[in-house]
Amino acid sequence: MPMTQTRRRLASLSMIGWLSLAATADAGETRYAPGISDSEIKIGQTMPYSGAASAWGADGLAEIAYIKMVNERGGVNGRKIRLISLDDAYSPPKTVEQTRKLVEHDEVAFIFSSLGTAPNSAIQKYLNERKVPQLFVASGASKWADPEHFHWTMGWPPSYYTEARIYARYIREHTPDARVAVLYQNDDYGKDYLSGLKDGLGDRYAKMVVAQVSYEVTDPTVDSQIVTLQASGADVFVDIAGPKFAAQAIRKVHAIGWQPLHFLNTVGSAVGAVLQPAGLENSVGIITARYYGATLDLLDEISRQSRHLLKCPNASNRLG
Repeated sequence: MPMTQTRRRLASLSMIGWLSLAATADAGETRYAPGISDSEIKIGQTMPYSGAASAWGADGLAEIAYIKMVNERGGVNGRKIRLISLDDAYSPPKTVEQTRKLVEHDEVAFIFSSLGTAPNSAIQKYLNERKVPQLFVASGASKWADPEHFHWTMGWPPSYYTEARIYARYIREHTPDARVAVLYQNDDYGKDYLSGLKDGLGDRYAKMVVAQVSYEVTDPTVDSQIVTLQASGADVFVDIAGPKFAAQAIRKVHAIGWQPLHFLNTVGSAVGAVLQPAGLENSVGIITARYYGATLDLLDEISRQSRHLLKCPNASNRLG
C-alpha cells in the first residue's frame, strides 16, 4: 500500500526528530524518563489489526517496518527504537485496556500514532492526566488541536473539517445547482467531516443536500445506503468512509449504474487498500485530497521490510 506507507513514513520521520531531541537531552545522565535507557527508546501504540477496521492495520505494519529499517541503520543517537504495537480492533474500550498496559506495565516513553478518532478520544484524558505524550495521533479530528486543555496531545494529519470545507467550496463554485448525497461513518470521525461540509456549504446546505445516511463500523456492507442515496436523485456523492466501506461504496456505485460526481475522503482513498480492491476501472473520475507524495526508493525499501509482516497471522508486534 504505497501511499499509506508514505503517510506513515512522514509521521515516523517527525517521531524520529522528537526522539533525537529527547535522546540528546538525556545524554550523559544516569536517570532517564520512563521507556528510555542508554540503549533503547521504548514507545507504544494501538492499531486495528483485527475487526471491521482492520484495513487500517496496514499503517501499523508500515511503521513497524520503517522503524526496523531505522534500527538496522543504527537507531537514533545510538539508541534502538522499540515499538510495541498492540491490537485494539478499533474498539475504544480495548484501546483503553491496551494503552493502560503500555503505560503502566510496559512503561513506554510515549504513545505514538495510535489510530482512530474514537479510540484516541477514549485515552486522551487518561494520557494527559498522567503526562504521557500522545504524539502524532493518526486522526484528522479537530479536537487534537486543543493545547489549552490537552497539551500532551498532538495530532498531525490535516483536519477532516478543513478537508470537507475544501470539497464544499468546490461544489459551490463548480456545481452550484448540485443535488448532494452524503454517506458518513456514525462517529466523531464521520461527524467532523460532516460539520466541515455543513459549514462549507453554509446556508445552501439544506437545499443542496438531498440525502444523508450513515453506517456503523460494525455493519457488514453499505450497499443499502448507496441504493438509498442513488434513489434521492443526487448527482454529487460525498463519500466519508473508511477503507472497507469506501471500497464497497465505489463498487456499488458502479454496479447500479449511478454516475455522480464522487468526492472521496482522504481516509478512504488509499490505492492499495481501497481503489485496487474496488477496481481501478470503477474509480475513474473520483475526486479526493492527498497531502503527501510517494518517494519510490524509500517505499521499495519499506515494502521489502514489511512484506513478511503482511503475511503474519498475528500482526501485533514487539520490535526491539
